[in-house]
Amino acid sequence: MKIFDIIMNLSTRLLSMMLLITLANACKGQETENKDNKRVKSSQPTIEKHQPFIYTNSKPHSTLNGTVSEFVWQIYQDEKGNYWFGTNHDGILVYDNNSLIHYTSKDGIGGNAIRAIAEDKIGNIWFGTSSGLTKYNGKEFTNYTIDDGLIDNEIWAIEVDNTGSIWIGTVGGVNKFDGNNFETLEVPKPNVPNPEPMLSKNRVSDILIDKNGHFWFVNDSYGITKFNGNQYEFFTTENGLTDNNVADLFEDSQGNIWIGTFYGGVSKFDGKTFTNFTKEGVIMGLETYNFCEDKAGNIWFSAENYGVYSYNGKDFTQFTVKDGLATNTIQTIYQDKKGQIWFSTWEGISLYDGKEITNVSDKESWTK
Repeated sequence: MKIFDIIMNLSTRLLSMMLLITLANACKGQETENKDNKRVKSSQPTIEKHQPFIYTNSKPHSTLNGTVSEFVWQIYQDEKGNYWFGTNHDGILVYDNNSLIHYTSKDGIGGNAIRAIAEDKIGNIWFGTSSGLTKYNGKEFTNYTIDDGLIDNEIWAIEVDNTGSIWIGTVGGVNKFDGNNFETLEVPKPNVPNPEPMLSKNRVSDILIDKNGHFWFVNDSYGITKFNGNQYEFFTTENGLTDNNVADLFEDSQGNIWIGTFYGGVSKFDGKTFTNFTKEGVIMGLETYNFCEDKAGNIWFSAENYGVYSYNGKDFTQFTVKDGLATNTIQTIYQDKKGQIWFSTWEGISLYDGKEITNVSDKESWTK
C-alpha cells in the first residue's frame, strides 16, 4: 500500500501503489520506545491526491538470500513457528526452522504475486495470489480458480471466520469458501459521487472480522461496508472518512477500528467518532497502512515516504532511515513470536528488536 504496483502482472493495467491488506497481520510482542524520537507535530497538511513518490534509502537489507527481486508483500509466522513470506512476483518463501525453501508457480502455487496469507484452525496455510487461491496442507499445494467457483482469480484479501470458512476478497467481489464449495456474496456499496476505482469498482481489497463477528469490507474507492449479520452500514467521506480510497483496516485490543487511506491519512474509529491524526497534523504522510499491535498495546503502521509510526495511546514515535530502516517506503509490518518487528521495504527487510532497527540478517542469520 503505498505508491506501488497495485496491478502487478497485468502490464496493460499497471498502477503505482502499495498495499497492506490484509489480511490482517497478527502482531504480538513488545516495543521499547526509541527516546531519540519525538512526538511528531506539523501544520495541518493539504489533503490532495497523487502524492509525489519520494524514494529515500539508507542501504539495502536482506532479500532472503537474494531470492526476492523487488519486495516482500506479506509476512506470517504460523502456529508451528514457520516463517512465510509472500513476494511481489517471486512466489513464496518459507523458513521451517531448518532451511529457507522457495516455491513458485512451477512448484504448484497458483500465482507468483502473493497478496494475502492466513492460517485456518487445522493448520492449513492459505495464500491469495494473482492467479487464484492456494492451500498448503503441510505436504502439497492445492489451487482454486474461477473454474472451481471463484468469482475472480485476482485475490487481495483472505480472512478465516470462527466456523473455519474462508472469506476471499477479489477484483470481482467476495467469495465464501467452506472447503468444498464457493459462495459468491453480494456486498452492497454506498452511493459515492464520482468514484475513482484504482482497479475495479467491484474489488474488495480488505476484509476485517471484528471481535463481535461483524464484517467490514473495503470497497475500491467506495469507502467501507459493514455487515453486522442483519443489516449493512456504510462509511464514506459523507459520515466521517477522510478518503473513500481505503487502504487498510485493523481492530485493536480496545475495539477501536484503525483506518488507513491512500489520500487522507490514518484515522481511529471508536464506534461513534472518527479521529484523523493526519488531518490534525499529528503525523505526516497521506498514504497509511500495515497496522499491527504489539503485546504492550502499541499500534504500529506505515506512512508512505515517512517510514513507520508507533502509537502508545498518547504519543506517536516515528522511525525512518535515520533510525535504521532500509527505506521509508514500507510494504508490511509484522511481529513474530520472539517479539521482533519485521519491516519489509523496497530495499529488503529491516527488523526492530525492541532497542534498535537493523538489517534483519544481523539478528536472524538465515535471512542473509
